[in-house]
Amino acid sequence: MKTSKILGSAALASLLLALPAFAQDAAAPVVEEAAAIVDKGDVAWMLVSTMVVIVMTIPGLALFYGGLVRAKNILSVLTQVFLGFSMISILWVAYGYSLAFAGPTEGGLSAFVGDFSKFFLSGVTLDSRAATFSAGFELPELVFVTFQLTFACITSTLIVGGIAERMKFGALMAFLAIWFTFSYIPMAHMVWSGPGLLFGLGAYDFAGGTVVHINSGVAALVAAIVLGPRIGYMKEPIAPHNLVWTYVGAGLLWFGWFGFNAGSNLEANALTAVALINTVLAPAAAALAWVIGEKITRGHASALGAVSGAVAGLVAITPAAGFAGVGGAIVLGAVAGIVCLWAVVNLKPWLKYDDSLDVFGIHGIGGIVGALGTAIVAAPGLGGYPLGDAAAYSIGGQLTIQLTAVGIAIVWSGVVALVAMLIVKAIFGGARVSESSESDGLDLSSHGERAYN
Repeated sequence: MKTSKILGSAALASLLLALPAFAQDAAAPVVEEAAAIVDKGDVAWMLVSTMVVIVMTIPGLALFYGGLVRAKNILSVLTQVFLGFSMISILWVAYGYSLAFAGPTEGGLSAFVGDFSKFFLSGVTLDSRAATFSAGFELPELVFVTFQLTFACITSTLIVGGIAERMKFGALMAFLAIWFTFSYIPMAHMVWSGPGLLFGLGAYDFAGGTVVHINSGVAALVAAIVLGPRIGYMKEPIAPHNLVWTYVGAGLLWFGWFGFNAGSNLEANALTAVALINTVLAPAAAALAWVIGEKITRGHASALGAVSGAVAGLVAITPAAGFAGVGGAIVLGAVAGIVCLWAVVNLKPWLKYDDSLDVFGIHGIGGIVGALGTAIVAAPGLGGYPLGDAAAYSIGGQLTIQLTAVGIAIVWSGVVALVAMLIVKAIFGGARVSESSESDGLDLSSHGERAYN
C-alpha cells in the first residue's frame, strides 16, 4: 500500500512537471531572426583594400602622371594629386558621404542625391553598421565610409591628367571641389545607393565604370577644351620626361586596383576572388593588345603603350569585375586596349583637343567600353555572374540599361564640368597660367621649386 502511494505520488509529480512542456509544444513556434554579424575577416580585407586604394592614388597616380609630363612640371602634378586627395578627403566626411549614401529611401530628390543627416559623420558610431551583399553580414559603417572616401579621392584627382601643365593651382582645386560636389556625389548616389535612379534601373557597375571613369574622363575632356591646348601642342614634340616613374606609378595603380575592384565586393569570399583574377587578366590582355596594335600600325611596340594598355584594361574591367568570367575579362580587356589606342592615336589628333595625359582617351573611352561590355560578359552563357535569376538574363535588355547609364554619366559630368570651369574662370580671372609661367614650368611658377637640379 505504501509502495502504491509512493508510485502514485511520483506519477502525479511527473505529470505536473510535464505540463509546461506540453503547453510549450502546443504553442505556436517562435522563430527569432538571427542578428547580422560583423565578420573579422571581411573587416580585415576591407581595411587592406582601403589602404591599397590610397596607395593607388598617392603615390601611384601621382607618379604615373608625373613621369608623363615634362621635367619642369612634375612637382606641379604631384602636388595637385596629393593636395586634391587631401581636400576631397575632408569634403567627403564633411558632406560627401551623407549626400551620397544617407537620406530618404524614396520621394523628393532621393533618386539623385541624399541629404545632410550624416553631416561630418553625425550618427556614424562604433556601433553603426553598413550592409554588405550577403544577408546576415555587415561592416562597421566607418569601414565603408573610409573605403568610399578613397573612390571619391582618386576619381577627382584623375582629372588632373587632362589639364596638366597649364592650369592655375587654385583654379584647379576650386574646380575639383565644385565638380566633386555636383557630379561625383550625385553619380555615386544614383549608381550605388538604394534609392538612386540608376540603381533602381538595374545598371551594372561593380566598382565604378560610370561613377569613376566615364565621370572623370568626360570632366577632364571638357576642362581641357575650355582651357585650350598647351603652347606648342601639335607643333612640337611634348614627350614624357621619365617613363621609369610612369612604370612605377603604373605598377602601384595595378596593385591598388585589386583593392579597388575586389574590395568593392565588400566581403572576402569566392566572388572577391573572381573580381581579383579579372583584375589580373583584363589589363594583361589590354597591354598585349595595345602593343600588338602599335606594332601593326606604327611599326613598334612601346613601353608607354604597354602601361597605357594595362590601365585601359583596368578601367574596362572595373564595372564588370564581379560579373565577368575569366574569358569575358580577357576579351573585354583586349577590346579596350585596341579601342583606347585608337582614341589616343587617332581620335585626339583628329578632334585637336589637348587632353594632356589621355584621361578621356583611356578612362572616358575605356569606361564606356567597360560599361557597355559588362552587359555582354555578365551573360551566364558566356561564363558570367549576373544578378538575380541567371536563366532570365537578357544581354539586350541589360545593354539598354547600360546605354542609359553611360548617357546620363556623360551628360551629367559634362554639364557640371563646363559650369564649374566657367565659375572658376570668373573667380580667378581665367583658369590658365600666363604664357611665361607655362614656358618656365609650373614647378617654378606655381610652387617655387624644381624637381631636378
